Amino acid sequence: MTDISPDPMQVLRTVLETDNDALSELDEECSPTKTCRNMVGVTFDGFAEPGSDIGAAWRQKLAREGKLRTSGESLRDFVLRSPDQV
Repeated sequence: MTDISPDPMQVLRTVLETDNDALSELDEECSPTKTCRNMVGVTFDGFAEPGSDIGAAWRQKLAREGKLRTSGESLRDFVLRSPDQV
């Protein structure tokens, strides 16, 4: 995932480094007034064979698409690393 240009990386760093007051103001201005948590229609049917491990199926899908990272690095670590590590 080293093909991400520095501009989006800088944007993500800026967002993650922002203080909590600014984040709460942004949340008040941009978030919906009501959170929908209706998960009745959400299923994983067809994602994996019946009776198989959905987590393993997800990892296989990511591996097929070249997106599987096994370094144990979190998204936060990925975003906040120094530009010379990209």
